[in-house]
Amino acid sequence: MAILSNVDPLKADLLKQVLRDTEKRKWREENKSILIKSMMVHIGSPDNELRDGLIYGTFCELVLGDEIEADVLSEMLKSCLNEQMLFKGIGESGTDSVFTRSFTSLLIALILHADNQKDFLSRESIFEVKDQLISYITLEKDLRGFVVDKGWAHSIAHIADAIDELIKNKKITADDYVELANVLWGKIFITDYIYIHDEEERILIPLLETLKQGLPYEVIQGFVENIPVELEKQKDQLAEENYWCLYANCKKFLKSFYVEIDNDPDLLPLQRSIGACLSEI
Repeated sequence: MAILSNVDPLKADLLKQVLRDTEKRKWREENKSILIKSMMVHIGSPDNELRDGLIYGTFCELVLGDEIEADVLSEMLKSCLNEQMLFKGIGESGTDSVFTRSFTSLLIALILHADNQKDFLSRESIFEVKDQLISYITLEKDLRGFVVDKGWAHSIAHIADAIDELIKNKKITADDYVELANVLWGKIFITDYIYIHDEEERILIPLLETLKQGLPYEVIQGFVENIPVELEKQKDQLAEENYWCLYANCKKFLKSFYVEIDNDPDLLPLQRSIGACLSEI
């Protein structure tokens, strides 16, 4: 079923009303294709109720409830990776395009979660997703969390959720864990924005998943032990304001990391390294 090419989407106001009404009754096959297409078209609406409450909430209900066929999920995933969704307005900051990118990440996370349960995506598809998610997180510049009057943007938190589901996928290899950990780690070293909505805790989730999946803790330990070196290097290169943004992000992340692994005896050497790094910086 080519839902994205054979169906005309509803306008935003009509979609909002239909989704409100659909909450009160079961999904019908005859309108599901139209609604899926419409929700994807309006996935980045600046209207928080439509975007977050209705569209994302409905996608959660449909995907987690196993109400969308595997071939349709595969087609949706392919569309998510294009320049109109995951890469819409990439490089912009402070514009509404971030909502499309960010909530596309959440939809990708849902589809990957479904594949982790049912194994319907090819190995090639998973590796394309990996490459595109790495490109996206590297290029994303709009790091806002909660946006007044428009709700959550939270691009870094949402892409971390998608990468977490990717790391759990059985088609991903040990080498991929290192690559994904590297790109996640890079988002700690932000110099023009201080994470204020627990983004560092969301970045931690997939990083810890790499360890759970078998990444040697020494890889992450090496990252941690390099933080004082990186801070010292950046101090001479950055404007003072930017340096203190970087410092705050690193310190917040290390503190969250220390607390998160506090009860894990297998990660005690890593926790000690984190404690030593905090003392040094």
